[in-house]
Amino acid sequence: MFSLLRRGPGRLTPQLAHQQAGDGTAVLLDVRETPEWHAGHAPGALLLPLSRLVAGAPLPAAAQGKPVVAICRSGHRSQQAAKLLAGRGVQATDVTGGMTAWAREGLPVIGPGGCGGVIA
Repeated sequence: MFSLLRRGPGRLTPQLAHQQAGDGTAVLLDVRETPEWHAGHAPGALLLPLSRLVAGAPLPAAAQGKPVVAICRSGHRSQQAAKLLAGRGVQATDVTGGMTAWAREGLPVIGPGGCGGVIA
């Protein structure tokens, strides 16, 4: 029973994360670095690199007090971010497979100037 309690925050599929971000149930927080973000990100996602989060940066104002779904390239950094945020009392989950899985499932990715982006 106790091992279930130590697992940490839950993980969402890209489809479910897209749905929750779209209907306002949660805020999508991209924890990749700025150049990765500029190459391509999910519409409406907020940027807060894991490196800044680890250094103690607060959530963007638009995410404060709301459930957060963290996303990165593959799911590793976002899982770390969700655990860190949960430790700060934030209701946080992350996206299994990250932006790579997001794009593979045909979900929107925007890049420079609002055009189609790539996952870097």
